[in-house]
Amino acid sequence: MSVLPRALTELIYSLEGLPGVGPRTAERYAYYLVQNNKAKSDRIINSLNKIHSSIKFCPITFALIDSSQDASPLYSDPNRDKKTVAVVSSPFDLLAIERIGNYTGTYHVLGGLVSPIDGIGPEQLHIDELVDRIDKDNVDEVILATNASVEGESTALYINQAIGDRKVKITRLARGLPIGVDLEYADQITLGRAMDGRTLL
Repeated sequence: MSVLPRALTELIYSLEGLPGVGPRTAERYAYYLVQNNKAKSDRIINSLNKIHSSIKFCPITFALIDSSQDASPLYSDPNRDKKTVAVVSSPFDLLAIERIGNYTGTYHVLGGLVSPIDGIGPEQLHIDELVDRIDKDNVDEVILATNASVEGESTALYINQAIGDRKVKITRLARGLPIGVDLEYADQITLGRAMDGRTLL
């Protein structure tokens, strides 16, 4: 028999289903909602109720857009260079690039990374659509902005092969050691990229 009210137990269980949220964190979130003003809970409920009906994927870039839009503003904006495409894993990865403030190209969201252990193959990603865009928009450069992980490297390699002999420049985000990180704490992939990308002083 639970010592907590049934509604609270169900809320905790639901919150535990979110990525990165364990039992203790779920309990803290649930208790926060219970002890605070009902308006905060109502705001969250309202947002959750609208999320599936108000958001969709752009049919061109696969970024998240409002359901009323035909395409992502990051593609339809005439100031965006459609001949440059940054390929990212998820819709939230492009936000990190946008925050830099100096990228004026467009994006292509893969919807994940090749990961056989998770049952994700290249055919489940938006790679074919990327190749179609390269042809349709006469793309000059594809920037592979996937993570510096085994999955990210495998995905980048597969994209490179899928593009084949098309006359398009394929670049990779520079990799290296973050400022303030000691060599002994750097992982092998980061250290290897830093060694490959070394520059003259």
